[in-house]
Amino acid sequence: MAGSNAHRDAQTGAMRALVAGLVAGGVRHAVVAPGSRSTPITLELARHGAIDVSVVLDERSAAFRALGIGRGSGQPAVAVCTSGSAAAHFHPAVLEASHGRVPLIVATADRPPELQDTGAGQTIDQSKLYGNAVRWFAAPGIADAATISTFAPIAARAVAAALGPPAGPVHLNLALREPLVPTQDWLAGDSPARDSPAGEGSADGERAREGAAGDAVVLGPSTVREPVVPGDDLVADLAGELLAAERGLIVAGWGVDAPGGVISALARDLGWPLLADAISGCRVGPNAVSTYEALLRIPRFADEHRPDLVLQFGAPLTSRTAMNVLGGPVPGDGPQHVIVDPDQSWLDPARAATKRIVAPAGALAGRLSLRLGGGGFSAAKVPPSQWLAGWLDAERRARRAIDSTLDSDEVAGGARVARDLAVGLPDGVQLLVASSMPVRELEWFAPARAGLTVHANRGVNGIDGLVSTAIGIAQGSGQPTVALLGDLAFLHDTNGLLGAASAGVNLTLVVVDDDGGAIFSFLPQAQVCSEDEFEWLFGTPHGLDLAAVADAHGVEGVPVARVGEVVETVRRSLAVGDVRVVVARADRHVTVAHHRALWDAVADAITP
Repeated sequence: MAGSNAHRDAQTGAMRALVAGLVAGGVRHAVVAPGSRSTPITLELARHGAIDVSVVLDERSAAFRALGIGRGSGQPAVAVCTSGSAAAHFHPAVLEASHGRVPLIVATADRPPELQDTGAGQTIDQSKLYGNAVRWFAAPGIADAATISTFAPIAARAVAAALGPPAGPVHLNLALREPLVPTQDWLAGDSPARDSPAGEGSADGERAREGAAGDAVVLGPSTVREPVVPGDDLVADLAGELLAAERGLIVAGWGVDAPGGVISALARDLGWPLLADAISGCRVGPNAVSTYEALLRIPRFADEHRPDLVLQFGAPLTSRTAMNVLGGPVPGDGPQHVIVDPDQSWLDPARAATKRIVAPAGALAGRLSLRLGGGGFSAAKVPPSQWLAGWLDAERRARRAIDSTLDSDEVAGGARVARDLAVGLPDGVQLLVASSMPVRELEWFAPARAGLTVHANRGVNGIDGLVSTAIGIAQGSGQPTVALLGDLAFLHDTNGLLGAASAGVNLTLVVVDDDGGAIFSFLPQAQVCSEDEFEWLFGTPHGLDLAAVADAHGVEGVPVARVGEVVETVRRSLAVGDVRVVVARADRHVTVAHHRALWDAVADAITP
């Protein structure tokens, strides 16, 4: 019994040191999927006063809730699960966090070494389960009295790795041996480790600061991160290239690490149009062109408005049409295409980039604006050019055509909902937009506006886990949150609704219900399949009452009769401040025709 108690005390002490290290690094949220093997860390998280613990029944939903918290707060949350297939259910969120650069710490409980490869229940090989998708993997092994002090440095490194650069997921695989519950002394809180937790003046805390096994590790609050300041020569050379361009464009996609106003100011100082995806946070200011999707579908306009230099902040635009025109082949030499990225990524699926600059977007754009305004160049502000004037005139005409068409009785559906939410949500709201049609319709039809923070899981562009991501964003940001989802995205994560009503968040989920996968109607599959085959394999009608589905999961479902009523319904929901699902019916069978009507209206407004 003495040996068993010693093991239990060591295991509990190690988990306590781990949690103390996470807290010291700034972690304030944990999402726990219930299980037995994870008991030692779950209890320590639950009993630490600085951690807000959410319990989510479904492991996939739990991991996406933690991912959403990371999106909303900028700090990693800890997702905890038991061993076996539970850990595998975390994988989709780990992939999104990796490709989307979202801080996340995954703590998977594991069976001890003696149970591996024996046929023991809930035992799989969890070593490096997520492969190269994680920024760091650690398997600290079974804790004993000699190794307790190493767990706080492990936590410190986990936080640092999750925050990056680049930010992303970390995997802690914790081998835990029975008995899994603490001794009575630990439960009563009489242990020395509880009285003097690692990281707060104890000997273990001092060793935590020194690191383990020779690692130089600094606990989170003491970690100093200075933004990279672009050098004078780099700024001068780039400014010269930009000023030499006669037909320049600024493009901003997701992942721009700067306030939109900074990028907008650079566009103003250069006298260039700004083509910013709605999810970039940069679709603001007088030079913003929000209708580029419709404009670049017009062959004559596209031919006459090819740039000679593209300065891209963040990822490419969601629009394939735009990126094909901006980076596609042209007679003679193609345009110079410069990507600015702080994390040494090369976000260029079209292989159009000719140069990459590794620098934070905000710092580089700010220094460029300063140089353009006062250092070394004669023009403080570039006067409006015919190039810019042509883009902005087309923007005004296209915007009027889109809005009047959307407001007519003939056109409804997701396009109208996306535009209306972009215009009508109050300032300060966090908006999550799902992949597939919602993210495209927001990009295509939302006008420029400030005051709205837009999120999207564009790392791997999946439609899974979005209900949970939205809840996490509301938790992490502490702000009113709206999610714009398609019906299939909603159904992919209805388990995320379980317990959502008691999460203490102000969240309204807007579901455009067109009874199936609308995006496939825009793809070649719709042309080569018979109607029955298409509906069976791709349209996939669900035939469900989605408001009733929400009700069945303990969240009020609110159907709206007309898409024009969505924004007012959402505003009333946000004023109440709980979790609701607003369902707007649409008809995907006429969605393609609706979009064609919008493109035709813009073409008529632009073409002489």
